[in-house]
Amino acid sequence: MKDFIIPFKEITMDHVPVVGGKNASLGEMFRELSASNIRIPDGFATTATAYQEFIQSNQLYDKIEKLLEALDTKEFTNLNETGEKIRQLILNARFPDNIANAIKQAYQDLASQYEGPIQVAVRSSATAEDLPNASFAGQHESYLNISGEEQVLHACLRCYASLFTNRAIKYRHDHGFNHMKVYLSVGVQKMVRADVGSAGVCFTLDPESGFDQVVFITGSWGLGENVVQGTVNPDEFYVFKPTLRQGRKAIIGKKMGTKEKTMVYAEDNPDQPVRNTDTPAEKRNLYVLKDTEVSLLAEWAVKIEEHYGRPMDIEWAKDGETDKIFIVQARPETVHSQKQKQLKYKTYALKEEGKKLTSGKGIGQRIISGTARILNSPQESDQLQPGEILVTDITNPDWDPILKKVSAIVTNKGGRTSHAAIVARELGALAVVGTGNATQVIEDGQTLTISCADGQNGLVYAGKLEWEEKELDFEHLGKPQTQVMLIIGDPDNAFELASFPTDGVGLMRLEFIINNSIRIHPMALINYNDLKDQEAKASIDELTHHHENKEDYFVEKLAQSVATIAAAFYPKDVIVRMSDFKTNEYANLIGGKEFEPKEENPMLGFRGASRYYNPRYRQGFGLECKAMKTVRDEMGLTNVKLMIPFCRTVEEGRKVLQIMEENGLKRGENGLEVYVMAEIPSNVLLAKEFAEIFDGFSIGSNDLTQLTLGIDRDSSIISELFDENSNAARTMISMVIKAARETNTKIGLCGQAPSDFPQFAKFLVEQGIDSISFNPDALLQGIKNILAAEQESAKTKTASAS
Repeated sequence: MKDFIIPFKEITMDHVPVVGGKNASLGEMFRELSASNIRIPDGFATTATAYQEFIQSNQLYDKIEKLLEALDTKEFTNLNETGEKIRQLILNARFPDNIANAIKQAYQDLASQYEGPIQVAVRSSATAEDLPNASFAGQHESYLNISGEEQVLHACLRCYASLFTNRAIKYRHDHGFNHMKVYLSVGVQKMVRADVGSAGVCFTLDPESGFDQVVFITGSWGLGENVVQGTVNPDEFYVFKPTLRQGRKAIIGKKMGTKEKTMVYAEDNPDQPVRNTDTPAEKRNLYVLKDTEVSLLAEWAVKIEEHYGRPMDIEWAKDGETDKIFIVQARPETVHSQKQKQLKYKTYALKEEGKKLTSGKGIGQRIISGTARILNSPQESDQLQPGEILVTDITNPDWDPILKKVSAIVTNKGGRTSHAAIVARELGALAVVGTGNATQVIEDGQTLTISCADGQNGLVYAGKLEWEEKELDFEHLGKPQTQVMLIIGDPDNAFELASFPTDGVGLMRLEFIINNSIRIHPMALINYNDLKDQEAKASIDELTHHHENKEDYFVEKLAQSVATIAAAFYPKDVIVRMSDFKTNEYANLIGGKEFEPKEENPMLGFRGASRYYNPRYRQGFGLECKAMKTVRDEMGLTNVKLMIPFCRTVEEGRKVLQIMEENGLKRGENGLEVYVMAEIPSNVLLAKEFAEIFDGFSIGSNDLTQLTLGIDRDSSIISELFDENSNAARTMISMVIKAARETNTKIGLCGQAPSDFPQFAKFLVEQGIDSISFNPDALLQGIKNILAAEQESAKTKTASAS
């Protein structure tokens, strides 16, 4: 029996040539990680020897080889016919008695561990004689909810036949494998009752950027095939590894998916043992995992990664009857783990606005334009020309042979771990998945522009739009003595930007998150029951439907967005500026008009620090503080520093610090530093007094120039007079840097001028500024300007000394 069957408890990674990578990994985990309290369902695997004996005893070798010799390997015109004939040969064959009896006995032994009959998953695990560690992920079939000896035997036979799916034949040809030296092992594993629970996938890195300090988890209701195949838009969770290891609240991101379908057992149909049902509305509006379960899964994923010593792609399932979570598969991650760390990047930005047709989750940080080709199945592949954009409902491995031809993939269904997303990453193509309506709103043959430039969102536009590409080559740059930091508002591209050579984030604006992710005025959430605007109330209900307390929506969204950026740059400083909307901008938030006064000049009115202690907004500021306390004290991201904008007087600064302390953010406690923007002449003139109550300054050169020259930045009539390089503005900047030096207070500047004007960078370096922050696209030029300024300054000092 041991020639044909090996129980999981006896399998290690040394058995890859015998049972393939998938089954070897399951056995390895079952043997080695069960002691770490990681639950892996038990099972057994058939061996490569069993497959070889099956082929020989049925005299199939020569017949299969002859069919493959007749395959058209240029155009693959007869691929369908060849694959069908070989699969039928195998399905018409029978297991020799010794192999059949061994499989039956192993199934009986597995079933004896449980009460009553058991359902099993029957999965293919291929291995190659000439390259045992080759990955054949997604090429062969799996069968779920199989019960009884005869059904198990039949499922094993179907797995053998799936060695010759059309996609597997094409895959082996493309990768140079000898078809007859690739063997198939079958894994038979006790099913987890995820049909009445949930299931999904987790990666031990971010699958888009390759950022390796997070665990990315996706999940949906029912069996996990819907997530793997991309049939549904799943829930998504990000967990930060360093704070997870500290036992902190480490979930830094959650997004609820629509989870339209639930795959369940079909008890009455042995030929189709699973089926998809519509997910009830109440379950679509629930997360498939509790926070404690997300954290547990992440802990297991980290242990599995540490055991294998490399990033992993893991499948999980939650048994709905017992509420227990299991790991059902684990394989090495194959895209980012094989890439060399690079210091060359390309950034993309649209130069014009177009008509947006649809959007979804974006894969691949680029912009492309091309012709849309709507296909309903891989059988229509002859309609697809090289370089076109495939638009379809969903893809599966049957599409693999034709996906190499496309420049982009757009699907109605699927998440970041769906088949289309994974293949796009492997091929270096763009993908926009989970649009919901791509095949309805896009016309066949239509010219499209697709932007996935921010690394998270995919946008599909009608027509060919203009865009710009910039190459950022940091490879041969030196590191300046002056700290170089980033200006960031959007958490979606934080993981990618974290690989840039910087010292952290000098300015993170809360307004971007509030405007784009939260969208609701905080006071409208606090006073929800008293809102007069019924339309605003309906919008709030729609956005906050899975939060019992509407204020928690604001706090959770804000905390997770800030935490994502803080985690990306951890342990480097991330300086978060508390909200600095003007009243006209706050009024545009949902429900905002009821809480904002109308001002003639909002630029100089009710903004920044003056709002935080005023009864009109004090409670709203309290929610901001609660979110920041969650990030620092609960999530453990103490690299977050806070900054107060537009603080007109020292007394106003004291009031704000007192309000923050009342909300659990005491300066100095748990290492909390609080900075102030130096953007008003009073900040400069009284810099030493401000330095007594704040830990640092950040020069806001735009507002400081505005108020020094008496120019409204919003006025187009006198805009030509606005000049950060003016002697008056420079004098102000010089004065505040000098005061910071004398009081030993940190000081930086955030803005475009040091990258646009080398002389401005030189001026800042000469004044002795600690840090300069740039927008990502200006970072390269900014570093060059600082380095040139430092070199010139060093030469001047050397010349003076001599």
